[in-house]
Amino acid sequence: MGLKKKYKKEVLKSLKHLNSSEHKLLETMTQLMLLKEMKESGIVLQKGDTFSFDDDIFDYSPDKTVRKIAKLRRRIQKTMLDLVENNELKDEEIKFLA
Repeated sequence: MGLKKKYKKEVLKSLKHLNSSEHKLLETMTQLMLLKEMKESGIVLQKGDTFSFDDDIFDYSPDKTVRKIAKLRRRIQKTMLDLVENNELKDEEIKFLA
């Protein structure tokens, strides 16, 4: 395998790890906000209940921890986009990011 292919393979592995971290941060922020806001507002979810929200809701959270995690998540997303663009990765190579 040539150096260029090895390099691209490592970039793709990095993207997979970053994607996993970004997803985990989203889960964590959601959980933190739900726990705090549900407790403060007396909200009780029943099995099967669903909810939706805009991604920028975390930026306006009164919880400083949530806001810091949101900032880190945005930096990870920007880094991932930069890696894709700088390495001219094709859609089929990064379909795991969808």
